Amino acid sequence: MNLQDPALTFALALAAGVVAQSVARHVRVPGILFLLATGILLGPEFANLVRPETLGEGLNPIVGLAVAVILFEGALQLNIGRLRREALVIRRLITLGTLITIAGATVTAMLALGWSLQVALLFGALVSVTGPTVINPLTRRIRLRNKLRTILEAEGVLIDPVGAILAVVAFEVALASTAGEVGAGVLGLPRRLGLGLVIGVAGGVAIGGLLRMRRAVPSDLRNIFTLASVLALYQASHAILPESGIMTVAIAGLVVGNMGPRHARELVEFKEQLTYLLVGLLFVLLSASVDLADVWALGAGGIATVIVLVVLVRPLCVLACTRGAGLERNEQAFLAWLAPRGIVAFAVSSLFAAELAHMGMEAQGDQLRAMVFLVIAVTVVVLGGTGGLMAGLLRVRKPSNYGFVVVGANPVGRALARTLRAARTGDAPIVLIDTNPTEAGAAEGEGFRVVLGNANEPRTLVRAGVESRRAVVALTPNEGVNLLIAKRVGEAAPGVDRLVAIDPLTPGVGPEQVDESEAAVLFGSGIEYERWAHHFRRDRVAIEPLIYEGTPGLRVTQLDALADRQFPALALVHRRGRREQPVSTNTVLKSGDVVWFGWLRDHEELVEPRLEGSGFRRPDRLTSATRTEDPGEDSANPAEEEEEEEEEEERSS
Repeated sequence: MNLQDPALTFALALAAGVVAQSVARHVRVPGILFLLATGILLGPEFANLVRPETLGEGLNPIVGLAVAVILFEGALQLNIGRLRREALVIRRLITLGTLITIAGATVTAMLALGWSLQVALLFGALVSVTGPTVINPLTRRIRLRNKLRTILEAEGVLIDPVGAILAVVAFEVALASTAGEVGAGVLGLPRRLGLGLVIGVAGGVAIGGLLRMRRAVPSDLRNIFTLASVLALYQASHAILPESGIMTVAIAGLVVGNMGPRHARELVEFKEQLTYLLVGLLFVLLSASVDLADVWALGAGGIATVIVLVVLVRPLCVLACTRGAGLERNEQAFLAWLAPRGIVAFAVSSLFAAELAHMGMEAQGDQLRAMVFLVIAVTVVVLGGTGGLMAGLLRVRKPSNYGFVVVGANPVGRALARTLRAARTGDAPIVLIDTNPTEAGAAEGEGFRVVLGNANEPRTLVRAGVESRRAVVALTPNEGVNLLIAKRVGEAAPGVDRLVAIDPLTPGVGPEQVDESEAAVLFGSGIEYERWAHHFRRDRVAIEPLIYEGTPGLRVTQLDALADRQFPALALVHRRGRREQPVSTNTVLKSGDVVWFGWLRDHEELVEPRLEGSGFRRPDRLTSATRTEDPGEDSANPAEEEEEEEEEEERSS
C-alpha cells in the first residue's frame, strides 16, 4: 500500500469522518469529540494511515473551499426575523465581544505561556470565534429556548468570518516591519468586511433570484448549481482581496436563506449532508497534522490559558454584551458557559502554522496550532459535553412532550382540537397548521393558535414548535399528504408521536404503510373524512366523555361500535390520569380511562348502548378531570408566548 498517495489520505479522511460522526450520533455526544480522536489515531502519531503532509500545497485550498461551504450552510438557516429580535446582543457579541475575547486571550497567552505579543495576538484572534459546526448540533440536541438558540447560532455563523479576517489582519500587523505595512494591515479589516458584504449580498440575491424562478435552473440541478455558485463567489472574492471570501459566503447564505427559494428544503438538506462530510474531512485531516508532543509541551500554562478563557474571559464578554438586553440571569449564565470553538479556528491556525514555518518560525507556528487544538478539545469536551446538563440546571430548555400540533384546521381537525382542549388537565398548547386562510380563520375564531403555511416545509414545523410537542396529528383530506407530513415530522423531531388520518375504505394509504413510517393510524381504524367533515360542518355531531370499566388490555380498534358504518361512533381522545392523547391504533384501554366519543345526534339512542355493551358508561358527575366545557382561549405560558412572538415577527418580516 502506497501511504504517500494523497488520494488515499483524502479518501480515508472522508470515510473516517463519516464513520466517526455516525458513532457519535448513536452515543449522543458531540461529533467533534470522535473526529478529533479519529484524526489523532489514524494520523502519524499512531496508525500513520492519514498523512496530511502528502497533500502538500493542496491542503490549503481544500480547507478554504470546505470552510466556505460550511459557513454558507450555517448562514442559510438563520432567520432574519429572529435576528432582528436579538439584534442588540448579536451585534455586541460579534463586535465588542470579539475585542474582549481577543484582548483577554492575548494577555493570558503572554502571561501563562510567555509568548510574544505577535503570536499571542494571533492566538487571541483565532479563539475569538465559536463556529456553527459545534454550536448548531448542540443547540438542536439540547432543545434550547428559541431566544438562546438564535443568539448562539447567529454568533457562531457571523463571528467566524469576522474572527478569521481579524486573525489575518493580526497576522499581517504582527509581521509588519514598517509603519506603512502596519497601516495597510489595519485597513485590511474594513476592506475585507466591506468587499465580502457587497459581493455576498449581490451574489446571494443573484443565486436566490435564479432559484426562485420556475424554469431558470432545472429542479434536479438546483443543489449543485448553488454549490458551484458558492465556491465561485468565495474564490472570486478571495482573488480580489485575500481572505475576504469567508465573509462573502456567510452573507450570501443569509440572503439566499431568507429569500425563500423554491425547493428550499431540498437545498438545506443537501447542504447539511455536504457540511457533515466536509466537517469530518477537515477535522480528521487537521487533527492528524497535530503533534501531540507540542500539545503536552504546553504544560500547565496551556491548561491555565483554557481555564481563564472559559471561566473569566467568556463570562466577562457575555456580561458586557447582554447588559440591558432583557436577558434573565440564567440565560446570561448559559451563554457564558456554552462557547466551544470549531473548525474555522482550527483551519486558520493550520494555515498560519504553515505560513510561519515558511518564514522560519516553525516552532511558534506549531505551538500556536497546538494551543488552538487544546482549546477546541477542552471546550468541546467540557462545555459541549455538559451543555445539556447546564441547560437543565439553568432551566433554559424548551418544554418537551408538551401540547399538540394538528395539521388541518378543517372541521374534523377543529373538532379534535376542541376535544383535546376539553380533555386536558393542564395548559398544554394546541396549535393548528393549515394553508387555507378561511379554515385558519375559523380555528382562530375558536381561540386556537394557527400557523398559516405548508406543514411539509421545515420553517412551518419550526413555527409550530413540533420538536417540543407530545404528538403531531396529520389530518388533511389527502391521506398521502398525511403520511408525507408524518415522515417530515419524524425527520425534524424523532421523539414526537405521529398520528396519520387514513380512509379505510379507499385503496390509497394503508395501515401497513403507516406502521412502516413508525407512525400510528388516527382514530384507531381511520376515518371516512368527507362523511365526518360534512357532519361536523353542519353541527350534527355530539361529543361526550365515557368512562371505561371493561376488560383491561382492549384496543380501541377492537370496539364493535367503531366498525358499524350505518350507526358509526368516532373515538377522538383518550385520557388516563392526567395524560390525554388523540386515539390511535396504539390506544389500549384500562379500567378508569376516559374516552371522548363523537356520534350523530340523531343516532345517540343506537350508538350509546353499543358502547355501554363494550364496557363504557357516562360519568356520574363532571369534574375537572372529565370536563367537556370549552375553556376558550388557551392559557398563557412563557414558552407559548415566545413562539407566538416569533410567529408574529416572521409574518411582519
